[in-house]
Amino acid sequence: MFEQAFLIMDSKSRKSCFYAIFPAALLISAVLFFMNSFSLRGYKEVYQKLSSLSLDVQRNVKFDKCKNQCRPIGSEALPAGIVSSTSSLEMRPLWDPPMPKKGRHTHKTEVNENATTNLFGMAVGIKQKDLVDEMVKKFLASHFAVMLFHYDGIVDRWKNFEWSSRVIHISAMDQSKWWFAKRFLHPDIVAEYEYIFLWDEDLGVKHFNPESYVSIIKREGLEISQPALDPTKSEVHHQITARGRRSTVHRRTYKAGSDGKGCNQSSTAPPCTGWIEMMAPVFSRAAWRCVWYMIQNDLIHAWGLDMQLGYCAQGDRMKNVGVVDAEYIVHYNRPTLGGIDSTTVSSQEKDHRVDVRRLSYRELDVFKKRWEKAVEEDECWVDPFQ
Repeated sequence: MFEQAFLIMDSKSRKSCFYAIFPAALLISAVLFFMNSFSLRGYKEVYQKLSSLSLDVQRNVKFDKCKNQCRPIGSEALPAGIVSSTSSLEMRPLWDPPMPKKGRHTHKTEVNENATTNLFGMAVGIKQKDLVDEMVKKFLASHFAVMLFHYDGIVDRWKNFEWSSRVIHISAMDQSKWWFAKRFLHPDIVAEYEYIFLWDEDLGVKHFNPESYVSIIKREGLEISQPALDPTKSEVHHQITARGRRSTVHRRTYKAGSDGKGCNQSSTAPPCTGWIEMMAPVFSRAAWRCVWYMIQNDLIHAWGLDMQLGYCAQGDRMKNVGVVDAEYIVHYNRPTLGGIDSTTVSSQEKDHRVDVRRLSYRELDVFKKRWEKAVEEDECWVDPFQ
């Protein structure tokens, strides 16, 4: 009986408990349902906010990335991929596309072995046509691009030479090679060429091979160089330029000086070491980019530039500047720009060489003062050779 009564009571108790719990459970379920609905809406709002924030971050990152892009001035309105920031002096045909350059061909048989990789530039006058002819032939045979600056305004008389149509002619009356170089050899224009040869016209190249010369300066790591001068046949103005018969390259000269300013093994500055003459300089691509900026637009004779070339040597000027003895030239010292050919003694033409020399010295003084002023005013510049 007791067990039956317990079972009945237990059954009633369970029902009573169920009826007591059900309303509470229902209330809890309703609360959870509303909470879930609210959370879902909140989640959506949070998600939308996060998505918007993410887009803002992406836009800002893109903006910062674009803002920090190094773009050539004036090209900002163009898509980056269409910007062509460099050029070359290679002449392009009006018909029939040119042969692809070596290493950039679509068919294995279409390789231009004569692709130009170096540039030879020279200021010329028709009176020196014999020497110019020899030099141009040598450099063209070595696959150089050749550019002639005509300071006497005469261009048509060069058409008689078979190579005339293969070189670039630029004419401006009574201008120096540095005037031409500053205006027509911008680093972005000649960026394709490994080496820039910028020579005078009164040089003999009988013992000079351009390809061998380039091979030597590459091997020696010379960023700025010149061929040595044959001391027996040349007008030698500076001892460091004279050819040494026992060496391939030399980078310094030795000269005693009673005033303590001579050149010896411990010398570390031009003109004892780290120096070349401006008669027949050769610049690497990187060195020329620096030198071009140093050439003053209004100082056309470039006197004083030689003493500062070492700053463009891409490092130690005592190692990266040198004179090549193995490939040498002859300096005839003929009167060129502003001068009169000695064979035309009856000419009434005035010889302006004295005036040219006078202006050269004046420009030297101006350049020195500009350099000193620039060093004094630039607080961020540090002289690597001090």
